[in-house]
Amino acid sequence: MDDLNRLCGIDEAGRGALAGDLYMAGCILKVPIIGLDDSKKLSEKKREKLYDEIVKNSEFLVLNFSNLQIDELGLSKCLKMGLEAIKSHFKECDFIFDGNTNFGVSGLKTLIKADAQIPAVSAASVLAKVSRDRAMKALSPLYPNYGFEKHKGYGTKFHTDMIAKFGQCEIHRKSFVLKCFEPTLFD
Repeated sequence: MDDLNRLCGIDEAGRGALAGDLYMAGCILKVPIIGLDDSKKLSEKKREKLYDEIVKNSEFLVLNFSNLQIDELGLSKCLKMGLEAIKSHFKECDFIFDGNTNFGVSGLKTLIKADAQIPAVSAASVLAKVSRDRAMKALSPLYPNYGFEKHKGYGTKFHTDMIAKFGQCEIHRKSFVLKCFEPTLFD
């Protein structure tokens, strides 16, 4: 593959989570990797196996923004900063980001469901998801009431029930409003 025509796939994990970091990854595959797909469609075991294969056979960058950065800067600003950092790291590439907006970052193509269609984006999806899942599992013993090892900080019924019971912990995104806890007109 010609260096000037390299494709850097970009994806994120944790955008809609109630707790934990936002992870982003940029990935340029050096060789084809069999079995890539949207990370959400793959089993945890398959993602872990692919992660190791991607790390060995690609150029990649994984970065993260903490819940505090998300609360302070906003999710869109963190996504924009992440996209800019990935573009700066890889320089002369074609870039494609999974989604429908480039967050004001020029020279970046977007495609809805790119993580299921473009191998480099699928690889970035796996890198971001596995990195985030590992981090949430590592944090889980520090916050045993919340079950982060199971839902990874997403808004499952169990997770929202635990927030209702114990309140938010240090790794929750305080700027994310849970509609199930908002006062209604009848309160």
